[in-house]
Amino acid sequence: MKKALLGNTPLLRCFKVLVLSVLLQVSPLQAQDNLALKDGHPTTYIVKKGDTLWDISGMFLESPWKWPEIWHINPQVANPHLIYPGDKLSLVYINGQPRLVVSRNKDIKLTPQVRISDLDLAIPAIPLDAIAPFLTESRVVDGGSLNAAPYVLAGKSGHIVSGAGDELFARGQFVEGQESYSIVRPGQAYIDPETEELLGYQAMSVATAKVIDLEGEIANLALNQTSQEVRRSDRLLIDEERRINTNFYPTASDDDVEGYLIAVEGGVSQIGSMDIVVINKGAREGLDIGHVMAIYRVGENVRDPVTGEIVKVPDSRAGLLMVFRTFEKVSYAIVLKASHALSVMDKVKAP
Repeated sequence: MKKALLGNTPLLRCFKVLVLSVLLQVSPLQAQDNLALKDGHPTTYIVKKGDTLWDISGMFLESPWKWPEIWHINPQVANPHLIYPGDKLSLVYINGQPRLVVSRNKDIKLTPQVRISDLDLAIPAIPLDAIAPFLTESRVVDGGSLNAAPYVLAGKSGHIVSGAGDELFARGQFVEGQESYSIVRPGQAYIDPETEELLGYQAMSVATAKVIDLEGEIANLALNQTSQEVRRSDRLLIDEERRINTNFYPTASDDDVEGYLIAVEGGVSQIGSMDIVVINKGAREGLDIGHVMAIYRVGENVRDPVTGEIVKVPDSRAGLLMVFRTFEKVSYAIVLKASHALSVMDKVKAP
C-alpha cells in the first residue's frame, strides 16, 4: 500500500518529469558525439593510385579530419593504419558506431634490392607533392640569425651567379668543423597583423655546398646541388638535421587558437584548394603538425538601407586547412578545401 501511495505522490511525479526533461536534453548532445556521415556516402570503396586519406575520408565523413575515429583496426591485416591501392574499404556498424574496415586481397611485397618501404607504397594523408618543397627547401628564421649568417661573396673568376659544380667564396663567421651548408635566399618578412611583431623571414634553399677551404672569415665552397642559380649576398645556414615528417594525423586545433592567413606561396591574390599558406601562429601558441583549422572570410562593413548605419556582417566559413610544418611563431599549412575564394587576412580558428 505504501508503494502504491508513494508512486502517486506529487513529489515523485515531479521527479519523473525532471528526469525525462534531462534525458531529452542529453539526447541531442549524445547524437552530436556520433560521427556525422556525409549524405550519399558509399558503403564500399576500392582504393586507387593517387588517392589520399583526406579525399577518401571526405567521401564518408562531414568532418574528414575525424578519420582516425572511424578507422577500425583489423587484426587480420598487416599494417592496419596504412592502406594501399587495391584495398577495399567497407563501412560497417560496430556497437552502433560507423567504422571503416579494410580488406586486402594480396600482401604488399617489397623488393630487397630496391630501397623502398611499405610506407612508400601506402597512399598519403594529403598530396605530398604539393608540400614537398616546404618540407625540405624552406624554413623560417629570425632576423638576427639571418643577418649574422655568412653570405656569398663572389663566384670564382668573379662570376656573379654560380651553378652546380661551381666553386665560390663566402664571407662570415663559419662554425669550425662544419662542412655542409645550405645556401638560402631571404624572402618575405612575416609580420603579425595585430601586434606588428616581426615573426620571422622566409629562407628558401637554392643550393647545398661543402667547405673546401677556410682562411679566417673567407671560405671556399663547392656547390653540390642547386635548385636556382646562386647569387651574391645569398646567405649560408647550417644544414638542418631533422627528420622529415610525412605522416599526418589530423586533429582539430585548440578552441582558443585563432589567427590569420598572412602570406600565400606565389603571391597570388586569390587562394584556393591545395595552395600553401602561412598563418601567424606557431609552436608557442600550441599549434602542431596535423592540426586542422577552419578558414573564415572576414565580414564586410555594409550600410543598413533602413537606418543608414554601418553594420559589420558576421564572418563566414569558407574553407579548411591543415598545418604540416610549424616554427616558433608561424606555421605552414595547406588549404584542403575552399568553398569560396580566399585571401590574405582571412581568419583561421578551430573547425
